Amino acid sequence: MLDVILSLMIIVSFLAAIPLHEWAHAQMAYQLGDRTPGTLERKTLRLGSHIDPIGTLLCVIMAFQAYLGIGWGRPIKPDPWKMKVGANTGILLVACAGPLFNLLIGLAVAALTRVIIPITGDNIALHFVMKLLSVFATVNIGLAIFNLIPCYPLDGYQVLYTFLPSRQAVQFARTAAYGPFIILILFFFLPFIVQFTPGLREFPLFKLASYISSLALFLASLMAGTPLDQYYIYGNYIFQ
Repeated sequence: MLDVILSLMIIVSFLAAIPLHEWAHAQMAYQLGDRTPGTLERKTLRLGSHIDPIGTLLCVIMAFQAYLGIGWGRPIKPDPWKMKVGANTGILLVACAGPLFNLLIGLAVAALTRVIIPITGDNIALHFVMKLLSVFATVNIGLAIFNLIPCYPLDGYQVLYTFLPSRQAVQFARTAAYGPFIILILFFFLPFIVQFTPGLREFPLFKLASYISSLALFLASLMAGTPLDQYYIYGNYIFQ
């Protein structure tokens, strides 16, 4: 049975997490010396400044298909030559800022649920709050994990790029144009195809969404001190 409430909460949480993610990138670039207009314009939490149509479309698809809030915002392009700590180090720090901020927010919100869980009882309103907090925490953690994938426009791409020797980095940069298509293939088309070929269902490449969702929920549950899937996945029982 489709949990529409859960899917909508995932989408809303993603739309709240993306501005935080991109703001962290811009703030780090600014602190490292990048005062270019492109960076200054992104030092905001306004959703319209950070939204990316394809990244948001992936989130909507995954929210209903796998109950997972992954996607991306409009990439920030800092000027590497403005960085006080050097071009490569600066770009690496900027790239890591977004996922790290999402991870910290997700873990902090999950820890906050420790206060609410003991008083939840059969209170419908508190169950709704717990479901929303569990979703928001898991979406932020999942977004951090998802961004480790080395495909443009995800942050893992930039991280790997800074570690590669110059020649290999130039060759790797050519994959950027295909990055969004690779991500859509991995997280949408391959899982769709596997429905018609059950024999491939256990192949790891076809289960990336499941791995990210499970790991994000596991980390959130560790911080909460209790399995949050009782609210995240099964919490809709209270509304039926």
